[in-house]
Amino acid sequence: MRRQNFHNLAFPSSDFYASLLQKSLKIKDPLATRSIHAQIIKSGLHLGQFLVNNLINAYGKNGFVSDARRLFDELPTRDASSWNTLLSAYVKQGLIQEARHIFSEVPRPDDVTWTTMIVGYNLKGQFEVAIKTFMEMVACNVLPTQYTVTSILASCAAIRSLKIGRKVHSFLVKFGLSRHVSVANSLLNMYAKAGDVSTAEIIFDRIAIKNISSRNAMISLYMHTAQVDLAVALFEQMDDRDIVSWNSIIAGFNQHGFHIEALDMFYRMLRGSLLRPDQYTLASVLSACTNLRMINIGKQIHSHILRTEFDTSGAVANALISMYSRCGAVNIAQSIMEQSQISNLNVIAFTALLDGYIKLGNIDPARKIFNSLEDRDVISWTAMIVGYVQNGFFNDAMDLFRLMSEAGPKPNSYTLAAMLSVCSSLASLNHGKQIHAASLKLGEASSVSVSNALITMYAKAGSLSCAQVVFNFIHEKRETVSWTSMILALAQHGYGEESIQLFDDMLAMGIRPDHITYVGVLSACIHVGLVAQGRRYFKMMKDVHGIEPTPSHYACMIDLFGRAGLLQEAQDFIEKMRIEPDAIAWGSLLASCKVHKNVELAKFSAERLLEIDPENSGAYSALANVYAACQKWEEAAKIRKSMKDRQVKKEQGISWVQIKNDVHVFGVEDGIHPQRDAIYQLTEKIWKEIKKLGFVPDTESVLHDLDNELKEQLLRNHSEKLAIAFGLLNTPDNTTLRIMKNLRVCNDCHSAIKYISKLVGREIIVRDSTRFHHFKDGFCSCRDYW
Repeated sequence: MRRQNFHNLAFPSSDFYASLLQKSLKIKDPLATRSIHAQIIKSGLHLGQFLVNNLINAYGKNGFVSDARRLFDELPTRDASSWNTLLSAYVKQGLIQEARHIFSEVPRPDDVTWTTMIVGYNLKGQFEVAIKTFMEMVACNVLPTQYTVTSILASCAAIRSLKIGRKVHSFLVKFGLSRHVSVANSLLNMYAKAGDVSTAEIIFDRIAIKNISSRNAMISLYMHTAQVDLAVALFEQMDDRDIVSWNSIIAGFNQHGFHIEALDMFYRMLRGSLLRPDQYTLASVLSACTNLRMINIGKQIHSHILRTEFDTSGAVANALISMYSRCGAVNIAQSIMEQSQISNLNVIAFTALLDGYIKLGNIDPARKIFNSLEDRDVISWTAMIVGYVQNGFFNDAMDLFRLMSEAGPKPNSYTLAAMLSVCSSLASLNHGKQIHAASLKLGEASSVSVSNALITMYAKAGSLSCAQVVFNFIHEKRETVSWTSMILALAQHGYGEESIQLFDDMLAMGIRPDHITYVGVLSACIHVGLVAQGRRYFKMMKDVHGIEPTPSHYACMIDLFGRAGLLQEAQDFIEKMRIEPDAIAWGSLLASCKVHKNVELAKFSAERLLEIDPENSGAYSALANVYAACQKWEEAAKIRKSMKDRQVKKEQGISWVQIKNDVHVFGVEDGIHPQRDAIYQLTEKIWKEIKKLGFVPDTESVLHDLDNELKEQLLRNHSEKLAIAFGLLNTPDNTTLRIMKNLRVCNDCHSAIKYISKLVGREIIVRDSTRFHHFKDGFCSCRDYW
């Protein structure tokens, strides 16, 4: 501001200084206010109320609230303007509590006083308080102005309160305030935000002079209610458009999947309008590029942003990071984040970056970004936890969840569901129960996502009864996933008939099954050998529910035929498949050949499997085991040598048991555990005792050419038997013992564990690679069919 020579002016008036103060505000020169104030004091006009009110206003708008307050306190008398000017100063600086205190001291609050407080609450997002203040204003018989009602209608729009908005509308009609254009536009905006299309259209039609704001509100409403054609028609009728008009139409196209149309409208705006895109325009079109995976178009928009020197912080930077991350250019996204020095990365950009790093198998940079975020809300925490889960870093997910529980926001249903999936993957019942307790405490246990995750967790951790309790608890909220989870749980635990009955109950309830439901019911048929029913359900899936078979469904049918000994039918089924058989299909047939000792078909299946996956160790091992089972030792040795020469590593069988929060892992003839001596002594003792009960070792399970004594020693020290011995040593009597194994349990172990359950009088639950076995009182839930 050009400084004036005040000494050359003869007796400047109060109006002159008031005008100078207004000019200083327009050019945003805060120091000018102090200079003008000094000249006012020299001129002796500093005691005039009019000029002091102007000074309070100037200091307040420049952020010098304490100076404004000091001047106010020095006033010998204060009029309504003095109070309202000071109140406005505090409101505009966001000091709402202090403003409320000043408001309570105002002798006679007028319409400006009340309106200022309502505006203040709106600025702080306290819309309900703003509405309450408006009601108090009306109760005090202070008539609102058009500025008051536009503010209160904005409050109603913000909280989508149609009920209160209609009451305010009635009030406006009663006092004749609805005739003002600004009020009519505010009403239109309120009904539009609340989604009341019919009332909004009536108000829009009644507005005599429709301005840009009126039309923008209707375009936004039509887009919000998916009436895209009406929005476009209204947009095309507009002679003048502002940036809100363009943003509404572009964002609307993008939100409803018309991404190409959004980009076309953006280019039309650049070519035919003098308006420059703002951050909302650019964020929308970059989102369209993201959804279309059009990185080249995104780069062009990025170039436009750089050429026009647009500020790339905030929403635009987040949109660029999301676009590049989703399109596979994580390195560019990372560089943008570093160059922009973003500390307020939004959850969309963060999850996009996280997803990009996960696809690259590199999650450490994502964790560094997460640690750098200033405002980590529940969505950010959940996204990071889900990232760990999807990448298989279950312990890291657990650690982060503990940190969230101690120092972060309260977990929501999605966080808890993600953590329950961790417990499912680890088969950790103790941790799962802790998450269940947390969900009850947080009031999230009854949510659909948490309930379904609980069913799966309890099932995979071996507690079918708890899974059933959760399923029964949500009987009014069950949907397809809930039914499917329980059908799969029953099937995995060997309760095939119950699983099939539940599937039939689901159909009777009118719940439509999906492709995973059919995997569950076909698995149930597999586990109890119901071939005819399996055929019927496979046909029903296609003919009744129109679900095309996936590789998983085909693999189920091959497994169903194979386990039942129908190997030729299984081979014929593979040859008639509509899709190319994958490794799982040939693997299922090969596994059945091993059980039924069909050498020729095993050789054929292994060859097909190795053509698809040359490094598949299971194919070599299964074929060698088929030869060994048929006592073709030379052929078995050749296969094992071929496997060794090609450096194909066989997956070693391991078993593990969780005691409290520690997981103990055992291999065959494991000799490194701290309790090794006690474990082997108990294993040998149990071996002798179950023999007395009638157990006969299945030496054919040892697929090597050894004498029977050595075979028995190998069988006695299988990993699941060592895990059971350790569990018996370290858990209370009469409690259930849960053992996990990475491979299919062998015939000898299956038979031995039945006798062990009878010997020790305890239920032993074993989860192998295909199902659960509940051993109790000398019997197994699979009925020896697995």
